[in-house]
Amino acid sequence: MRLLLVEDQEALADCLAKALRQGGHAVDVMGRGDHADHALATQPYDLAILDLNLPGIDGLEVLRRLRARGSGLPVLILTARDSLAERVSGLDMGADDYLAKPFELSELEARVRALSRRGMGRAPVVRVGRLAFDTASRLVTCEGRPLSLTPRELAVLEALLSRLDRPVARELLFEKVYDMDASARPEAIESYVSRLRKKLEGTGASITTLRGLGYLLTDAD
Repeated sequence: MRLLLVEDQEALADCLAKALRQGGHAVDVMGRGDHADHALATQPYDLAILDLNLPGIDGLEVLRRLRARGSGLPVLILTARDSLAERVSGLDMGADDYLAKPFELSELEARVRALSRRGMGRAPVVRVGRLAFDTASRLVTCEGRPLSLTPRELAVLEALLSRLDRPVARELLFEKVYDMDASARPEAIESYVSRLRKKLEGTGASITTLRGLGYLLTDAD
């Protein structure tokens, strides 16, 4: 899943980005509201985490412009403005959730998982073959036994599961796995798909390469 983190406190942004990347997400970090507005208008994201006190333009203005463009992107406001009036204002402006600083990282991660499920309309558990993906814990199991995946292998699987039985282009997988700062090229996805394909052997889930279309995850049984 590709996230946009908009936070002008560099130390906090670095800490949050590191934790989210370890969870298998691609994370772009912006420290200015105007930069975030441009990124949201031009780049595909699955979720935005938005501070309000930002240089350039205010976070609420970023949110207003996003909704004015007709985007339904899930947005989590993350801010020190924690009064009732400000929470109501943010939610009325179109935010999907509101988390006040200071906060626990585990709570932020749980809210990100909840918003990602809501945004993608997924069931609590997605199954293909004998494979099960718990969208709350992001745990992958085969007949109850955990499947060991690296964060990027998990990100590839999650993207394929979100379009089960439909092809996913290599470029789209790349956007879900790598952030803007990554030096990798889209061809790098091929190695992760190859590794994931091997780990899925015996699970009943199969990844097929469709020439010119991308990759297709199906129930091999």
